[in-house]
Amino acid sequence: MSNKKKLAIFIYSLASGGAERVVSILIEELKSYYNIILYLMNDNVFYKIPKDIKIVFLENSNPHENGLKKLLKLPFLAWKYKKLNDSDISLSFMNRPNYINVLVKLFGMKSKVLISERAMPSLQHKNGLQGWINRKLIKFLYRKADIVISNSFGNRNDLEKNFGIKNINVIHNPVLLSDVTNPINYDCFTFVTIGRLDKGKNHNLMIQAMANIESAKLYIIGGGELRDNLEFKIKNLELSDKVILLGRQSNPYKYLAKADCFIFSSNYEGFPNVLLEALACGLPIVSTDCQSGPREILAPDTDVNFQLKSDIEFAEYGILTPVGDVARMQEAMQMMIDDQNMRMKYKTKAKSRAKEFDKEKIIQQWIDIFEK
Repeated sequence: MSNKKKLAIFIYSLASGGAERVVSILIEELKSYYNIILYLMNDNVFYKIPKDIKIVFLENSNPHENGLKKLLKLPFLAWKYKKLNDSDISLSFMNRPNYINVLVKLFGMKSKVLISERAMPSLQHKNGLQGWINRKLIKFLYRKADIVISNSFGNRNDLEKNFGIKNINVIHNPVLLSDVTNPINYDCFTFVTIGRLDKGKNHNLMIQAMANIESAKLYIIGGGELRDNLEFKIKNLELSDKVILLGRQSNPYKYLAKADCFIFSSNYEGFPNVLLEALACGLPIVSTDCQSGPREILAPDTDVNFQLKSDIEFAEYGILTPVGDVARMQEAMQMMIDDQNMRMKYKTKAKSRAKEFDKEKIIQQWIDIFEK
């Protein structure tokens, strides 16, 4: 019989997103230390999971389910999770799994409860009744977890300042990049981006910026509910030959390997894995200065609470532009095309910055938290 502790990892799904990517890495790297069971609420599994890992579906949730129904189901799903889960450590990612994980602790589950916040909740849940409910749930429930883990200092500051959460540890996302196979060759200057096609990622910004950029192409990797809208915008701006939607890719790195620049246009983030992966591929980066993550990664010696309002910032490891500013994004992209010396400067520094988020270092931080 194994003496390894039982670790439950609970996330909504393993769709192609940043938190899901981190979970897939953790499972692979921690399975020799812990007996892991993966709990999901939806059967969307994009990332590979080792065959010896047991997967338990708490339900097969409809991602478009009514918000009130989601709220009312929380205690019932928590009770179900309590009955199924006999782990020593219960680790959850993202809002609903976090709510359920804490509720289970209140219902008497003896596991050590850790919850991981992956975004800026004050921005993510800024609007409407559903946003108000989520803010209240975070404020009430998160403080009752044994440990809260944020993936950036900006994220942690948001939880402390706006939600009164104190028991927070910061563990950055790990960068994991195997050898790139079958890299794509390009015939002109190439921008690449990776991200779910949703409002938060704001792909509209980079598409609009491309309208006045000559002799370059933009490849967008990712799937999501806004694909049809983005296709319409690309066609309406007559950019079909310059902006290409590639959909989800199991090996996105073959598109990064020989690209000229990585571009990122989010309105808000937690700690974007894709910036680390772009750095690991040696790419110069243009990113919005959204909270949080890009500044922490590209301008590590600056104040994580500072945010650009009007100017472009030539940061140590990339260029930052104000959130939602098409003109500044376009200007920065054009500079990357025109200034080869600047591009090479950022390219030379990229991989050394990525090494600071080495997988082994980050995994050890998780183990230290589990054993704390």
